[in-house]
Amino acid sequence: MNPDLVERIDRLLPQTQCGQCGYAGCRPYAEAMARGEADIDRCPPGGDVGARALALALRKPTKPYDRSRGAHKPPQVAVIIEVDCIGCTKCIQACPVDAIIGAAKHMHTVIAPLCTGCELCIPACPVDCIVLEPPQAGAKTAA
Repeated sequence: MNPDLVERIDRLLPQTQCGQCGYAGCRPYAEAMARGEADIDRCPPGGDVGARALALALRKPTKPYDRSRGAHKPPQVAVIIEVDCIGCTKCIQACPVDAIIGAAKHMHTVIAPLCTGCELCIPACPVDCIVLEPPQAGAKTAA
């Protein structure tokens, strides 16, 4: 496998680490594409623009992303409704980028600049205290 090609492909991916592509994160998906084992259309966060960029990098025909894998959405970040948080730590365990901090039986919070908006923390929360919001104006996000 060509490490330069993997790096180039990985840089084109949105780095949400959401797994919607069927791989454990953006890097494993990039490696699978470089090996010729995965197609360019599996990334909903990258959308059609991302699929086109991947097609160009891999010298493949362009096509839209596979909508059966999920919807392309604008950037978003998770926000914990602090008064409802029970401190169970399930969201911390679900976050692939360590953007949630807190301790057992204490309120948790999201470090917004690290959050990719992958949504993996939402189903993990037993009290539904996590919502997704647009990033604050001027704030930098990981995605």
